[in-house]
Amino acid sequence: MKILRPLQIRDFSLLWWGLTVSLLGDGVFIVALPLQVREITHSVTALTYALVAWTLPLVLFFVVGGILSDRLERRRVLMFANALQGSAILCLGILSVTGVIELWHIYTLAAIYGIAEALFGPAFGAIVPDLVPRDLLVEANALDNFSRPFALRVLGPAIGGLIIAAVGVGGAFLLDALTFVFAGIVFALISHRKLRRDGSLDSVVWEEVREGYRFVRSHTWLWGTLLAFAVGLLVYSGPSQALVPIVVLNRWGSPGDLAFVLSAGGIGAMVSSALIGTRNLPSRFMTSMFLGMSVGTLMLAGFGLATSTWHAAIASFMMQALFSVTIITWNTTMHRYVPSHILGRVSSLDWMVSTSLIPVSLALTGPLAQTIGAGATLVAAGVFGSMILLLFLLIPGIREPEQLETAEAAVAQTSD
Repeated sequence: MKILRPLQIRDFSLLWWGLTVSLLGDGVFIVALPLQVREITHSVTALTYALVAWTLPLVLFFVVGGILSDRLERRRVLMFANALQGSAILCLGILSVTGVIELWHIYTLAAIYGIAEALFGPAFGAIVPDLVPRDLLVEANALDNFSRPFALRVLGPAIGGLIIAAVGVGGAFLLDALTFVFAGIVFALISHRKLRRDGSLDSVVWEEVREGYRFVRSHTWLWGTLLAFAVGLLVYSGPSQALVPIVVLNRWGSPGDLAFVLSAGGIGAMVSSALIGTRNLPSRFMTSMFLGMSVGTLMLAGFGLATSTWHAAIASFMMQALFSVTIITWNTTMHRYVPSHILGRVSSLDWMVSTSLIPVSLALTGPLAQTIGAGATLVAAGVFGSMILLLFLLIPGIREPEQLETAEAAVAQTSD
């Protein structure tokens, strides 16, 4: 199959296996975390605070992650971040199994996990084009976004539900920690690559940041899309991360129902990733990306209106299928149009700007849900967010990459 071609490259295959197994453990984690908080307290606000503790360090440390991924060997940055994430999850597991876990433990370890993720994200985003040739980038990103939802939202939650039922939440955390051990070993096997520039950290950090910032500012398609992501995630993140698990657990009551809904989303992402991996991006890929973001956000309303787990599962399937199109399109566009020597910093700015309002979204979600109800909050967020995202297509220059590729294709046909 065309989508599997990047796996013929040894180092990308190692990267893919390490990340996929780690994400399998994270699929267990996203079921275990709300259940752990629920065992301590039934407060929606407590879960949102746990998520804020996780995401706030993401925003604060993404720039650091971007600088390190451009100044140091990216493989080593991945290994360090992976070890830090695994250590945080291991501590959660030990505290849970011993029965001494408290909310402040969860908040503290979630913050450490978030710092590690801020280092991992830019390094991973920048290392892919180091390992894969340009003509296989679509397939590489499609494969990543095929396996990612399978591990994170299909198999991981299913395993998590079984483990939690058998040995409790603490055992689920410990299993997640083991997946980071595997990932660390596999990342260490990736071939060492010489840096294309001086790897020391003696230059002025601020100038490093400004170079990436100037590149983003000079391209409307970059800053416009990052702004769209930030606004979209402001509306989407809190309701999705905090309210969807609460709604599913409160309406239908079991970890199995939550795992089923999450798995449906994973299947949707896998289907759309496989289609793109075999058919390539659509010709109007930037337009399709924004339409996918808009309709995917609208699916939040489906969770708010759902009267059965099947309704919620359908909303989850559609949402993640459309968001997968967005992720593959955006990653491929970044890999094609951002120079390799600043890709880490641009990736970190991408992550930082895109996620900058997630803590705000999470902080507002709990009080809003307590005021108007979780279902009404989900419906309002879906409708409002969908409308706002469509407006970004009106920004002149937002579709520049697709226009460039259309022009290049026309020139190639003329020369033929």
